[in-house]
Amino acid sequence: MGSSHDTSLHDDLGEALAIPYVMDVSTCPGAGGQWVCRLEYVELEGCVAEARDALDALDQLERKRERWLRNALDSGRPVPRPREALRS
Repeated sequence: MGSSHDTSLHDDLGEALAIPYVMDVSTCPGAGGQWVCRLEYVELEGCVAEARDALDALDQLERKRERWLRNALDSGRPVPRPREALRS
């Protein structure tokens, strides 16, 4: 049976996963000279994924985002907030 601390972390993780981080999307040369889709959450240091297929890159990135946020919460680090929206 989980402790109240486990429930709190689970609730916090749910809140953290709901944060609308800005995703940077680009294409770049990958291994062997083939182009790859590169996705990154800039606010989450090192949260980057690359794949030939954009949906594969997105799937990888979302798994990394969850792991990044879970590790931050488990270690007591603050969860970053998204950068401000660009104004026209």
